[in-house]
Amino acid sequence: MTTMTDTALAEFKMPDVGEGLTEAEILKWYVQPGDTVTDGQVVCEVETAKAAVELPIPFNGVVRELRFPEGTTVDVGQVIIAVDVSGGAGGGAPVAEQATVPEPPSAAEPVAAAEPETAAPEGRKPVLVGYGVAESSTKRRARKPAAAEAAAPAAEPVPAPQSPSPSPSPSLNGHNGARPLAKPPVRKLAKDLGVDLATVTPSGPDGIITREDVHAAVAPAAQPQPQPVVTEAPEPQAAPAPAAVVSTDARETRIPVKGVRKATAQAMVDSAFTAPHVTEFVTIDVTRTMKLVEELKQDKAFEGLRVNPLLLISKALLVAIKRNPDVNAAWDEANQEIVQKHYVNLGIAAATPRGLIVPNIKDAHAKTLPELAESLGELVSTARAGKTSPGAMQGGTVTITNVGVFGVDTGTPILNPGESAILAVGAIKLQPWVHKGKVKPRQVTTLALSFDHRLVDGELGSKVLADVAAILEQPKRLMTWA
Repeated sequence: MTTMTDTALAEFKMPDVGEGLTEAEILKWYVQPGDTVTDGQVVCEVETAKAAVELPIPFNGVVRELRFPEGTTVDVGQVIIAVDVSGGAGGGAPVAEQATVPEPPSAAEPVAAAEPETAAPEGRKPVLVGYGVAESSTKRRARKPAAAEAAAPAAEPVPAPQSPSPSPSPSLNGHNGARPLAKPPVRKLAKDLGVDLATVTPSGPDGIITREDVHAAVAPAAQPQPQPVVTEAPEPQAAPAPAAVVSTDARETRIPVKGVRKATAQAMVDSAFTAPHVTEFVTIDVTRTMKLVEELKQDKAFEGLRVNPLLLISKALLVAIKRNPDVNAAWDEANQEIVQKHYVNLGIAAATPRGLIVPNIKDAHAKTLPELAESLGELVSTARAGKTSPGAMQGGTVTITNVGVFGVDTGTPILNPGESAILAVGAIKLQPWVHKGKVKPRQVTTLALSFDHRLVDGELGSKVLADVAAILEQPKRLMTWA
């Protein structure tokens, strides 16, 4: 990620922040030339085809130059910022002349840098979102000579702090009781996969844990999947979408398609033309479910938690999958096999200003109703903040999309690539309904289930949809069928 020059100018390169992605767009700079930066300080926010990510810089010094302005798409491995590290820890003397951000070839004006981020207070270490801060008594290993730094892989960050011992004596899993050694992307990968790095056997030099070590510690994970085209409820307050270009006569508007929107468009095409879609519909009376939602809001077990119809719809789908486990599968094109999943990573489609994303709740099948409510609340709040991580959008098995929040009665949702089914929930409205032999106003909605006909035949798909409908009509079945 970094290179060093003879003048003690360290260059920070665009890392691979998305497990194999090749480019990222610079959304915002948090520093400008002349600012002092410290190891671990977030210097910019970038957007990949999966999510927005904040990047910390791995050394101390004074910013000399920002190589690209905001809004520029940069390939992984390209230098994005140069820092004078000759002043040592704490930054060094201010530069005599501040370097400016160069104009991109198509830009009319240079982009002004963002307000500088203030230095972190003593005892706090700014880190990449999602990595957390670990207390450790270990010291940073001596930095490699300049020649070795220049030879480091472009897409990898500087190793995390570790013991100064050049070759720690092996013990349990090679960690010797100290904090496991791993680079930031590897720590993030482990966090997303739920892997305790203390249990991973390192294979890298000097006892550093690699990505392969993390993957080896768990069952083979699903490949990162693009996102589908159906939408959901959260109203995220994230960074604005790409700027539109209006022609001189104002009769046309051109919107750049990149990042999440580009991935979504490709996913729509891939899914629609590779998986044979079948969609079934059912209209049901959910009056009892709506009453239960109001009762749960008053229950102390749900105090401080988000309780809404989506919570019970999610639980109903999980129970239906438990009763019909064959629906929870994936198609392996290379081996021409059906891969049955014995876990449910429940995706919730979310519309954001950057485009559609589908984060998922890992192992949703094993959660109690309050735990599921907590996970849904965290998923929505993270999406609204625009901080959903790439790992949170990988490995989904089935998805729910709530088009009802837009006043839509129903739709034909497109499968999230690699998944077997997606449930669309329409608007819940008071409608005339025959109840106990009389026409009465009842809370009514329409459900639509799309499924991959290679994996799910009509009978199985119908059973799943019928079970979800039966539970929402009589929510006491959550107890009798669970």
